[in-house]
Amino acid sequence: MPIPPLYPLKLTPALHTKIWGGRRLETVLTIPLPTDEAYGEAWIMHDTAVVANGALAGQSVRDLIAQYGQDVVGAGNDPALGMPLLAKFLDARDWLSIQVHPNDEQARALENEPRGKTEAWYIVAAEPGSKLVIGVQPRISLDDVRTAINETRLESLLVYVDVQPGDVLFISPGTIHALGPGVLIYEIQQSSDITYRLYDYGRPREIHVEKSLTVARTDTLPIIKHTGSETGELVPIVDSPYFETVLHQLRVGDYLRLDTGKTRFHILTCIEGEAIVEWGGGSSTVGNAVAVASGESADLRLGETILIPAAVGAYRVRGRSRILRSWQP
Repeated sequence: MPIPPLYPLKLTPALHTKIWGGRRLETVLTIPLPTDEAYGEAWIMHDTAVVANGALAGQSVRDLIAQYGQDVVGAGNDPALGMPLLAKFLDARDWLSIQVHPNDEQARALENEPRGKTEAWYIVAAEPGSKLVIGVQPRISLDDVRTAINETRLESLLVYVDVQPGDVLFISPGTIHALGPGVLIYEIQQSSDITYRLYDYGRPREIHVEKSLTVARTDTLPIIKHTGSETGELVPIVDSPYFETVLHQLRVGDYLRLDTGKTRFHILTCIEGEAIVEWGGGSSTVGNAVAVASGESADLRLGETILIPAAVGAYRVRGRSRILRSWQP
């Protein structure tokens, strides 16, 4: 029996409880939480996310990559390595650990893993006074960091910045960083879970001082990008060698036409309003109007994510909404 053709896949995220997590994945983003525990992460697009619509419902993204290969992950990606990108929401009720991630070369050398972890954060919601850690103060050396860890005073060397919705932080490997209380973010990253903790506020979790100091850099600080006041239909968020992200701000009547080019998957995540994703059929323009022949569609509501497999090609999005779209360059 032939396998069904690929189509835009609405995903049910993989949920992760965390000691620093809260409940805003449900109260703000309307993602159902199955227990009363504190949830810190929703892996909204990853090998472990499960399809919720159409003929492939119930299968994981990993299952589909095994069946369809590059038709899901796109040209140039090895299906045996799974999804190259991971998108998630994080809800921080408390400080995350002070941490750092390796680059690709370091990940291979230290963990025998194929990918390091380059990531970016888009601030979806932030309580007044919310902060991030973006590095250590100028002229602080790695030896200074080691001494401060041993003397439990690393917090005094950190650089803290206030954030608000729409702020963006691009986190290169080697950047010492942390997410603070009251912040809800969308994270796009290489598909890797390698995290080295330098400091964890006395919580009973493993600390990785030597590996952290092997990969950490103290010579530069990232810059917070402010996009919260942007009102245009297309807002650039991140442009990196591993992933690009834009924000589409659609009004009633807007009709966004997109195309994977049959080579790159797209990740669509709704952070406000709701939209309809359409594919198949066809479209034509008469004056300022778009006429669309009958095709198929899927709703994209607040907090939901749709994976557009590479093989889909052209598709359309409409409906008053704010949608983050990520893909590989």
